[in-house]
Amino acid sequence: MKSQFYQVLLQCDFREDKAMQCAEIFTSNSVDGVYTHGVNRFPTFVRYVKQGLVNKDAEPSLTSGFGCIEQWNGALGPGPLNAIQASDRAMHLAQQHGIGCVAMANTNHWMRGGYYGWHAAKKGLVLIAWTNTIANMPAWTAIDKRLGNNPLVIAVPYMEEAIVLDMAMSQFSFGAMEMKAMQNEKLPVYGGYDKKGNLSSDPSAIIESGRLMPAGYWKGAGLSLLLDILSAVLSGGLAVHEVTGQQKEYSVSQVFICIDISKLPNHSIITTTIHNIILDYHQSITENNSKKVVYPGERVVETRRANLANGIPVLKKVWEEILSL
Repeated sequence: MKSQFYQVLLQCDFREDKAMQCAEIFTSNSVDGVYTHGVNRFPTFVRYVKQGLVNKDAEPSLTSGFGCIEQWNGALGPGPLNAIQASDRAMHLAQQHGIGCVAMANTNHWMRGGYYGWHAAKKGLVLIAWTNTIANMPAWTAIDKRLGNNPLVIAVPYMEEAIVLDMAMSQFSFGAMEMKAMQNEKLPVYGGYDKKGNLSSDPSAIIESGRLMPAGYWKGAGLSLLLDILSAVLSGGLAVHEVTGQQKEYSVSQVFICIDISKLPNHSIITTTIHNIILDYHQSITENNSKKVVYPGERVVETRRANLANGIPVLKKVWEEILSL
């Protein structure tokens, strides 16, 4: 898979190192089972490159810095490459100051936010990051789209792996609904509204209406709004309504906050503290004894092992489209 992505990106005139890093990120997302922002999303990424919405040669640049906070301009470069550079810079600032914040304006879709969470957590740092998006979700009690589903990532080092929460502010991400639609499956719970305003678990009907349901109802809507405000304010970039005015989702704003927990006075017992929390969490009594309660990211580790051993499951239609690129 990585080789195929790499060859396609080289044919799109990507520099070799950039092509390889992009191919690695898309492949890693697929290995971890996040196909919606890995293999399934790759053709859209290539299309955006060809349309000029993603500038393959762009390099992000520092626009201002003050202490542990920096503002960067992503120059419409490839979202995954900008995001990994922003994460690395936030990590560097955290190692200097204990905490580091990099806010990036004028960047592009980062694909799977959890990738950057795992990247930081595996190096022993906490990452809190989010992005705004094009408007794709109504405010609570509204019917027109004014909010983005503005994904949020929180990652914490744990043992040899990590605890990684990676969630959109909508009940289901667009990618997850597209995946269900391609597989002709219903959503497990209501995910939004159809064109008639009825609650629906039909992903195709929700995609057609564009009315995603906020996760946690009014709470998810409120969190989405605050994430948008902070991404625009901290980066000096575009807010959701401005991104939406462009008709296509590009030039979004993102924030990456890293914390170096090794600098905390209780560093020596942090691993034990987290382990005891998870130990208690795993003792939850479930309605169905065949299922166990898992923490965010725990299934990813299991999926990663299975896919590395058995291969990555890919929809035939998607892979044929990639081969045609």
